[in-house]
Amino acid sequence: MPDNLTHTFTFMGTGAGCGVPAFFCNCPACQEARELPRARRGDCGAMIQRAEGDGLTTLIDTPPDIRHQLNREKVFSFDRLLVTHGHSDHIGGMEELEYMVQLRTKCPLPTYASPGTLETIAHEYHYMTYCLDMHELMPYEAIELDGVRYTALPVHHAPGTYGFLIETPHTRLFYASDTGPLPQETAERVRGVDYLALDATYWKTCPTDQHHSVQQAIEEGLTLDAGTVFLTHLCMHYAEPITLEELEAYLRQYDGRVRAAADGLSFPI
Repeated sequence: MPDNLTHTFTFMGTGAGCGVPAFFCNCPACQEARELPRARRGDCGAMIQRAEGDGLTTLIDTPPDIRHQLNREKVFSFDRLLVTHGHSDHIGGMEELEYMVQLRTKCPLPTYASPGTLETIAHEYHYMTYCLDMHELMPYEAIELDGVRYTALPVHHAPGTYGFLIETPHTRLFYASDTGPLPQETAERVRGVDYLALDATYWKTCPTDQHHSVQQAIEEGLTLDAGTVFLTHLCMHYAEPITLEELEAYLRQYDGRVRAAADGLSFPI
């Protein structure tokens, strides 16, 4: 891998909507997470920063616990936002942005998403759209921000949901935190990526085509010849509970090629 990688990718949160542990759940996975900090998961989001620290900061999604995630990473403001879709576990922290704009940046935040997702944000947060400089992203459209190219690729989830193909001069990464099996064109565009961060909500049994099981995500990632597959949007207690210790033991058969993402995990791209 080149030693002059230009940016850093960080998983801000890696859990499904109710997080791990869920306050209402006493399954073995939630009990483990209450005792083991590294097993805890907030709602999904990601961050891209210039590696040397003097560039701009891009966030993907604003989950309800975004305030705690930003404090954990010692990030005091950010410069633009990409949104995968309009479900509450991905935009529920939007209100935090109003305070950042009013009290710190003094400038509307550039926000990029599908037309449908922007419409949802404008409806749910109509009182603070003055804080957002909203830009429509059409399917397969690419934008370049701070030396990184982001391509909006449709995925199987709610209408208007995107995964983002993230490309630097050295690295290709596809981030799709909420999706079922990828549409054919999206799959072909991300074939052979260095990193694939993919929805793996369920363990063993997946009752919907809008998500993956862990096993389905691994199979799709390996079929697409991804260099490293990161499992994200992990619920750990849907269908059949599984502890982090058990999941990591299961993943050892892949010799490091498949990993469970973790909140705060960063790597250069």
